Amino acid sequence: MKLLPLGSAGPQVSALGLGCMGMSGMYGPSDRTESIATVHAALDAGINLLDTGDFYGAGHNELLVREALQGRARESVLLSVKFGALRDPAGNFVGMDARPAAIKNFLAYSLQRLGTDYIDIYRPARLDPNVPIEDSIGAIADLVKAGYVRHIGLSEVGAETIRRAHAVHPIVDLQIEYSLISRSIEAEILPVCRELGIGITAYGVLSRGLISGHWSQARNLANNDFRGHSPRFIGDNLAHNLKLVEALKQIAQAKQVGVAQVAIAWVAAQGADIVPLVGARTRVRLDEALGAPDVQLDAADLAAIERAVPKDAAAGNRYADAQMATLDSERSTSV
Repeated sequence: MKLLPLGSAGPQVSALGLGCMGMSGMYGPSDRTESIATVHAALDAGINLLDTGDFYGAGHNELLVREALQGRARESVLLSVKFGALRDPAGNFVGMDARPAAIKNFLAYSLQRLGTDYIDIYRPARLDPNVPIEDSIGAIADLVKAGYVRHIGLSEVGAETIRRAHAVHPIVDLQIEYSLISRSIEAEILPVCRELGIGITAYGVLSRGLISGHWSQARNLANNDFRGHSPRFIGDNLAHNLKLVEALKQIAQAKQVGVAQVAIAWVAAQGADIVPLVGARTRVRLDEALGAPDVQLDAADLAAIERAVPKDAAAGNRYADAQMATLDSERSTSV
């Protein structure tokens, strides 16, 4: 697995990272044994970046990652952890807390659940509208000085917030959704990150499976699968978006690779400062994703992909309206 620098001041990370959220219920039921086997397979393949959050399954995901890392050298893995999203006992999201005291509390619990004495990259999951970003980053900077955190990241924030955060302490990366059908970062956010030497860890590269080549209108979703309420997966929007996938499939077939591999390779081709996070929950889907770095897209391929899936071609926002309203990253963009 090829290694890349994460930003101008970050660690060396694998060309693909593994997003672990789906292993803790967000996409419906998951299998614990298969989840752990998938983490093991990812590590064995050379992936060293594991992304989790303290609110994924209300701590379940961190405990799962801890179990999967049993017997592995701690320094061989980069743990990226998001914090601050608040949940109630029913699993509903009920706000964001990035107060300095709360940050220290969240970190203490994450260290215990993960069974480690430091986090490689620690980041607020969203901007807390009630706390200046300078206060939140300053608190994490204190934890860096104390040795509990190695690097500071951000997630789903806009260009102005990125600049303000970076002025307090160097930001190593921005975690944000980026895919063929989610390209709003290109206007303002990506240029600012490049100006400041901040890497991008791109999640949602397959748009939660929508552009993987494995989705269909007949697919039934579990009650706890949030895609059932996602605009891009509903009604006419879904029919429209699957037509885009069919166009992409023609390109994949001509290259004798999978649709998912082309979609992931497209994200990686947008710059060496972008690391796709794949949300594989099974070894089968992981194996598919692991083929993406070998897919070479030349100028003709990229032009064909742009024609098949033009910018802003997707129907529906990437989240429901209530969630979109919480995204600082979308305040100055239209998608």
